[in-house]
Amino acid sequence: MNAGDRVRVERAAQTYEGVLLPSSTPEHLVVKLDGGYNVGIDREDASVDVLESDVYDVESAQDEQSQSAIEFDDDLPTVSLISTGGTIASTVDYRTGAVTAQFDAEDVLRAVPDLAGMANYRGRVVANILSENMTPAVWQDLAQAVHEEIEAGADGIVVMHGTDTMQYSASALAFMLDTPVPIVFTGSQRSADRPSSDNVMNAVSAVEAATSDCAEVLVCMHADESDDRCALHRGTRVRKNHTSRRDAFETVGAKPLGEVDYDIDGGSTVTFRREYVERDAVDLALHDDIETDVELLKFSPGMDPSLLEAAAEGSEGIVIEGTGLGHVNTDWIGTIEDLDIPVVMTSQCLEGRVCDRVYDTGRDLLDAGVIEGEDMLPGTAKVKLMWALANSDEVADAMQEPLAGEIQQRSTPWL
Repeated sequence: MNAGDRVRVERAAQTYEGVLLPSSTPEHLVVKLDGGYNVGIDREDASVDVLESDVYDVESAQDEQSQSAIEFDDDLPTVSLISTGGTIASTVDYRTGAVTAQFDAEDVLRAVPDLAGMANYRGRVVANILSENMTPAVWQDLAQAVHEEIEAGADGIVVMHGTDTMQYSASALAFMLDTPVPIVFTGSQRSADRPSSDNVMNAVSAVEAATSDCAEVLVCMHADESDDRCALHRGTRVRKNHTSRRDAFETVGAKPLGEVDYDIDGGSTVTFRREYVERDAVDLALHDDIETDVELLKFSPGMDPSLLEAAAEGSEGIVIEGTGLGHVNTDWIGTIEDLDIPVVMTSQCLEGRVCDRVYDTGRDLLDAGVIEGEDMLPGTAKVKLMWALANSDEVADAMQEPLAGEIQQRSTPWL
C-alpha cells in the first residue's frame, strides 16, 4: 500500500474509498474521497484493501507545487498580492493531505494557475491570521503595505482576506487611503480541497478588477451560486449576509457597483453600473491614524442602560445599532446625554436611513447629542468613527459627510 493507490478503508462500521495520500503521522491514513474531500482515519482497527495501484502520481504533484510560474512581461500590468490570511490561496499539502494556506506570489500562482499571464505579480504577507482575529493594528499595517506597493509602481492591489471580517478591513482602507489604483479584497468561502471551492474564480476576477479603471476599495466575491459572475461591491457598503454560501456578500441599499463576467478560458470582462472614482483621479495619500477605543452596541428590548455605561467606560466614542429609524428605549436618553463622547446612531434595518426627527424619541435623542449615522452600515460606522476621531477636528460633521461612498445621498429604489 503506497501513496497514490486507490484504496477502500473500513473502520468502525464506516467505509471510505479513494486515493491514499501521504500522512504526516504513522498513526493515520489520509484518503482523498471521490467527491474531492480529504478524510483522516485512525489506522488502529482499520482494514485496508488496495483496489488499484499507482492511480495518482503524488510525487509529480509535489514537484509541480515546488515550481515557480512567475515570469515578468513588460506588456502586462503589475498587481500586488497582499495576504492577511484566509483560505483564498489555500492548497492541498501532499505531505499531510491537509489544506494549508499559502501566502507568497509564487504560492498563489501554484494554487491558482489561472492567474498566470494576466499580470506581473508581487507578493507580500501582512498577517497570517483567521479573520476573526483581525485588529485595527493590522488594518494600519495593511494600509501602510498597500501604500508602499502603490508607491513602488503597482497598477492594482489584491488583498487576500478571510471573509468573516472582510467588510471591516475594506472599510478601514477606504478611509485610510486616497488611492489612484484599484484596491480589491477577495476571499474564499470554501477551501481548495472542496470541489465547489470559489477560490479560483474569485482570485481571477479580483485581478481583473485590480487592472480596471475603478480606483476604489472593492470587495470581489461570487455574485450568485453559479460560476459565471463575481460582484464588485464598494468596500464601505458591503455586508456578509450568509455564513457559507459562495454569494454571501451583498451591497446594502443598491445593486453591486459592478461585476466581472468570468470566462474560464480567459477574456473575463469588467463592467460598472454607477459612477466611480477613476484611475489616477486622486493622488496617493495615507491617513492611517485611528482611535481604537470605540464600541459598537446593539440595542434590544429590555436592555439595561447600565450596559451602555459599561461600554462607554474608557471609550472615546460609541456607535449604537438602534431600532427602526434609529431609536432606543427612552430610559437610555438620559444616560446618552451624560456621556462626554460622540454617540452615533445607526439602524438594525438593512435598508433605509436613520431619521430621528419623526418621533419624540428620535427628537429627544438629537437633543441629547446623538449623531445621526444616515444610512451607514453599523460596522462601517464604527470603523469611520475610529478614523474620524483621529483625523477630524469636527467628528460630528465628518460622520455625516460621505467620504468613501459609505453614505448614499438619499434612499432610492435599487439601481
